[in-house]
Amino acid sequence: MGRSTFEAVVSVFVTVHPHETSALLHSFFCFFFVLSAYFVVLPLRDEGAISLGLSNLPGLFVGSLLLTLIAAPFSSLIFSLPNLSKGKALFLIHRFFSVSLILFFILWHSSSAGYSKSNFTGSMPLTYPSKEERKIGDQGSLTSSFGWDNHGWFYISVRIGLFLWVALLNLITISSTWARVIDVMDSESGSRLFGFIGAGATLGQLFGSLFAIGMAFVGPFLLLFAALLMELAAQTSRGINCGTSHAEEKLSPIRKSDSNHENKTDEIQKTEHTPRGSPNSSTSGKLPIWPIFEGLWLILSSTYLLHVSLFIWLSAVVSSFFYFQKVSVIATTVTSSAGRRKLFAQINSFIAVFILGGQLSLTGRILTIAGVTTAICATPFVGFVNLVTLAVWPNWVVVAICETLRKVVTYVVTRPGRELLFTVVSEDEKYKAKVCIDVLVQRLGDAAAAGMYKMLFGTLNGNPSTVSLYGLPVCLLWIVSAYSLGRRQVQLSKHQISST
Repeated sequence: MGRSTFEAVVSVFVTVHPHETSALLHSFFCFFFVLSAYFVVLPLRDEGAISLGLSNLPGLFVGSLLLTLIAAPFSSLIFSLPNLSKGKALFLIHRFFSVSLILFFILWHSSSAGYSKSNFTGSMPLTYPSKEERKIGDQGSLTSSFGWDNHGWFYISVRIGLFLWVALLNLITISSTWARVIDVMDSESGSRLFGFIGAGATLGQLFGSLFAIGMAFVGPFLLLFAALLMELAAQTSRGINCGTSHAEEKLSPIRKSDSNHENKTDEIQKTEHTPRGSPNSSTSGKLPIWPIFEGLWLILSSTYLLHVSLFIWLSAVVSSFFYFQKVSVIATTVTSSAGRRKLFAQINSFIAVFILGGQLSLTGRILTIAGVTTAICATPFVGFVNLVTLAVWPNWVVVAICETLRKVVTYVVTRPGRELLFTVVSEDEKYKAKVCIDVLVQRLGDAAAAGMYKMLFGTLNGNPSTVSLYGLPVCLLWIVSAYSLGRRQVQLSKHQISST
């Protein structure tokens, strides 16, 4: 009776079949816990980065790329182990990051206590000298106020480490979870259900942001709560494969037909695409130490995956560009450490409210009616408009509005559409190529944006209006790429359906 009632509640928001309910709900709650953990620590991470100086932000993004190059192979490796199921691999990834957050709590608390007895208390993660808190100046004065010269090496190392690690956590956990979700759903069910699953992530963002606002006084202890949330994500990830046997049987011919549109890799795919009932058999005869290179080879051998990579790279470039603009504007207009931390959390929670409403009421309808092409073109168009707006009015109010609009469109429309791009590829391409694209290509885009922003920031003397205009050509290329990619996905989806 209780299960029937629960299914009835879910059916109010989405059309879900009985065999899909368990995987849908476990996916929903897994994303809820992952995003809650991320947004609980995000203000702490961003404020720690600002304390090291705005001029060092691009360098942190390049460092994030280097860390990703080291860590991504292990993420692909764990999914390729022949004696480890995909569900168990996802569980271990989430648990690993849970334990790592506990370690960072110990390091952060130790570095804060050792930095200055007079400047730190047990209740706040970061405080600054009162002179600097009251100081209102331009970009140059702020950059000189905060920097590495004002802190010890241990303090700097922990802040850098947390910034890089939280970014890695966000990429790997979300990409790995989506890979598992896509593995038990096809394009049709994804169009219906991805919006509801994404609502779990948005609800997690809202909860994490509000918790960070209300519990800001506990400072680094937020890391412990985030670790608990990641452990809950690990537990719920176990159920993503429950009750999906019927769906998997329907997906087998679709996966097999994917090799028909990639002539160059046809023979390779035939040896790897085995029945879904034995998901580990495709790697049984291979050394599992080379999965990241297999992912790269799958990408380079497929024009479709190369196109997807270009789209995601451009997405990362523009998103990171917006991040630098947001942090720069807020850092120059809000001088209080606590004020910046609170504003970051308020923007995140404000955004989450609109995203949640859109995902529960609009995503499924937009994807089924407007289609993938419209979905993935929406955010590039909004990004173009936002850059023009920031060039005219570079203040924190406009930043908040533009960030809200961009993220609402991204997570209500474009992100679910982006995940649908992978429903027309094979199992190997989802777990190896997709994770490689989501992690490595994403970080390459971040690094490119960091280099571009650092060059423009120095050349244009930190003028946010002029800097924004230089991002417009990238947005135009992004729009063109999204349009052609969406049309290609529709063609592949129709081809697979007709061949079943």
